[in-house]
Amino acid sequence: MAASAAAVIEVNGLEKRFGALTAVGGLSFSVQPGEIFGLVGPDGAGKTTTLRMLASVMRPDAGSIVIDGIDVLAQPEQAKRHVSYMPQRFGLYEDLTVDENIRFYADLFEVSRPVWQARADAMLAAADMMPFRKRLAGQLSGGMKQKLGLICSLVHTPRVLLLDEPTTGVDPLSRREFWQILYSLRGEGVAMLISTAYLDEAERCDRLALLHAGTMMYCDTPAGLKARMPGAMLEIVAADPRRARDAVRALPGVQGVLLAGIGVHVHVDGTERQPQIAAALAAAGVAVSAIEEVAPTIEDLFVALLEQESVKENAG
Repeated sequence: MAASAAAVIEVNGLEKRFGALTAVGGLSFSVQPGEIFGLVGPDGAGKTTTLRMLASVMRPDAGSIVIDGIDVLAQPEQAKRHVSYMPQRFGLYEDLTVDENIRFYADLFEVSRPVWQARADAMLAAADMMPFRKRLAGQLSGGMKQKLGLICSLVHTPRVLLLDEPTTGVDPLSRREFWQILYSLRGEGVAMLISTAYLDEAERCDRLALLHAGTMMYCDTPAGLKARMPGAMLEIVAADPRRARDAVRALPGVQGVLLAGIGVHVHVDGTERQPQIAAALAAAGVAVSAIEEVAPTIEDLFVALLEQESVKENAG
């Protein structure tokens, strides 16, 4: 994707190798002010390595990174003043209270007391954490620790926020409150780059980059990506989804099968496949209440694209 002149983050031809392994290969993208840009991919796709290079924790082997007009490779310390990086294990001090942790990070970035207190009040209220200000960080739940980590990351009003799978292992309510804080940053013009292991969460991003083996497969809005889905997606609602999956996965025209809640998502080619699938389910004795075409999810799309990539690799 070509970088925009208005972009806060501009990445071009980014590469990182560890011996013979290419962790990131030729990655290029841009992130606009107020945009939530998601990096999605399996373990080993290059998400964490990319974020660490943008945060100046790791130096790339090739390519360029410009953040808020600053060349990160040439001026890493200056760039850090504009960036907040929240790794998978954020460094909270468990023997300090919520307020003391926030103050510590505010002091690191020389934020004045009136500014950080007003900002902390607003974010603690949005995170539903006002009653816990005097609680030790070590006594917080996992979800609260992640929300506190985000608040500490934002206390100095950065232009860029880098988040590495911040909601992994967090309860659904805390995940929702975490995202409410992210949404509130759009109006401040903060550019947000987030990697996530939750593909349903990826739907909340403004744009997504689908990564595989260190390279970008596609980059688009969630709606634009789903429009690229080849063939069609059928949903089978059955009493026993696993038996339904096993009954149809080897049928002609079936590209992939994925358990999805109480049903099964079946990726088929462009031809009419419902009668064939219904017959196979009946022959297997699987009780079905519905077989209908549905809009694909990001998870459906990603699985389909990985399957296509695997077929290409095997053919090569």
